[in-house]
Amino acid sequence: MAGYAPGPGGRNLDVTILVTGGAGFIGANFIHDWIAATGETAVNLDALTYAGNLESLEALAGDPRHVFVRGDIGDRALVERLLGEHRPRAIVHFAAESHVDRSIHGPGTFVQTNVNGTFELLEAARGYWSPLPGPDRARFRFLHVSTDEVYGTLRPGEPAFTEEHRHLPNSPYAASKAASDHLVRAWHHTYGLPVVTTNCSNNYGPYQFPEKLIPLMIVNGLAGKPLPVYGDGMQVRDWLYVRDHCSAIREVLERGRIGETYNVGGWNEKPNIEIVHTICSLLDELRPDPAGSHARLVTHVADRPGHDRRYAIDARKLERELGWRPAETFESGIRKTVRWYLDNADWVRNVQTGSYRAWLDQNYGHREHA
Repeated sequence: MAGYAPGPGGRNLDVTILVTGGAGFIGANFIHDWIAATGETAVNLDALTYAGNLESLEALAGDPRHVFVRGDIGDRALVERLLGEHRPRAIVHFAAESHVDRSIHGPGTFVQTNVNGTFELLEAARGYWSPLPGPDRARFRFLHVSTDEVYGTLRPGEPAFTEEHRHLPNSPYAASKAASDHLVRAWHHTYGLPVVTTNCSNNYGPYQFPEKLIPLMIVNGLAGKPLPVYGDGMQVRDWLYVRDHCSAIREVLERGRIGETYNVGGWNEKPNIEIVHTICSLLDELRPDPAGSHARLVTHVADRPGHDRRYAIDARKLERELGWRPAETFESGIRKTVRWYLDNADWVRNVQTGSYRAWLDQNYGHREHA
């Protein structure tokens, strides 16, 4: 295992963090939030796959507190070099393949990134952390950002997921994230690596790639295209505004207990069809369509294989230990989100590349109306 000695004179860790996947949806929001809230430097390692977009970080162009490096978390030599060069006090690990539909079509990529990539990152982190002097070893953290989907599905009326729930993943994406959770836990219990894990509910907000439900409905609604809803649309999710998620991660990073898991939720359980109609109503208000209400575009399509019916997060541990609660209600957060997409048409247009359109055709083009 490679290791790094302290810098000249055993200098302390720099006021820097390493963020993986920081050009993705949640990662980009986190970097904006982190720099604004702390003023600390964020080294951003991102492979810039289909969902990574540097335009989401354009406001930080030229800001020395944002250091972008294009690369893969599976490239251990690169990660080791970055750790040795920048000497971060923490790693915040967002990098992941994260779309269930894509995992169904191509599970191998999810195993490679989410499982193997996390393993390589953990080993690089262990090699960096192990030889640090005592105070720096005690200060360092590895924060792993995961999902509620690792817990499986809930029946109507069943209590929400707590941190004590077993991992029972049902999709290739969820299984790959569950595996990464287990690796992080094992590296703490076996090697002592100071880790903390967060499992969040469905995020929404600015900079989300329009393959996910909320931005897809906004973008298609504005274009007068069908709004595809899987099956009966009664799949229930808990919805978390992304900037609330970012504030929760900051709290857990600074004050969370080593080795613990914290669920992060928005306390907003809603069925998908209600989300779609809420977006239609907001578009009717903010960008009326002469052809009529946007609800006319709702189109029920065949459900995806193994679609979980309900997720729900119990975030009371995070509130009890760290005093965190979301600042946004769903009503305030979804209005901000729709407004952001209306005000950022250039960003939306630029992410709708040929590869994105090909993906939409692959995932939705063959589905018959339900």
